[in-house]
Amino acid sequence: MNRLTRITSILIQLQSKKVVTAKEIADRFEISLRTVYRDIKTLEEAGVPIGSENGIGYFIVDGYSLPPVMITEEEANALIVSEKLISNQGDASLIKDFNSILIKIKSVLRSFEKENIAKLENRIIPSYKKDVFESNWLSQIQKSITNGKVLTISYHSIYKNEETLREIEPLGVYYTDKAWIVIAYCRLRKDIREFRLDRILKINSTSQTFDYQKDFSLSKYFSRFTEPC
Repeated sequence: MNRLTRITSILIQLQSKKVVTAKEIADRFEISLRTVYRDIKTLEEAGVPIGSENGIGYFIVDGYSLPPVMITEEEANALIVSEKLISNQGDASLIKDFNSILIKIKSVLRSFEKENIAKLENRIIPSYKKDVFESNWLSQIQKSITNGKVLTISYHSIYKNEETLREIEPLGVYYTDKAWIVIAYCRLRKDIREFRLDRILKINSTSQTFDYQKDFSLSKYFSRFTEPC
């Protein structure tokens, strides 16, 4: 990758997050921190309003934006693979949201790239697995995680074969080989529990909020099950 392409890619990366650390940039492009500092200075000299906080990272000052981003053919191909994987994971809300953004991305491709994408779409399939558990709640649960909104759910328990009404504070989601799972604090049980999305019969967002729990992470959560006794 030449320097001009790298600097442009760094600018796009800076716009992709609220704050980006120098190490994130260095790791992505396999360059030294000194090179990162030099590239950031080049962007600043070109008039890009980049702010920084010691020990935190770089950020683009609010109000600045790039023109619509053009993507490469390889990046478009990666999106097609992602589309196939997502379509095989059973949650209708995720499929709908991803297809919507994919249409927008395809709209900026050149004619020959659209033709190549059309060829590829019929040549990729992630697996022939058909027994996934279907759901339609992932999009709403993701919003609850980011907005800190309590959800009420009607849940059909797998083990007790009964329906219960729960108030939950979603903390994270993960996908097994067949179903999406939400990890949440259950106000009924007063503990962190896991709920299969296909077992949720109804879901509603409330006006109640909950603490985001910044210290929660899936890696820490799952490490509890791998630590030696």
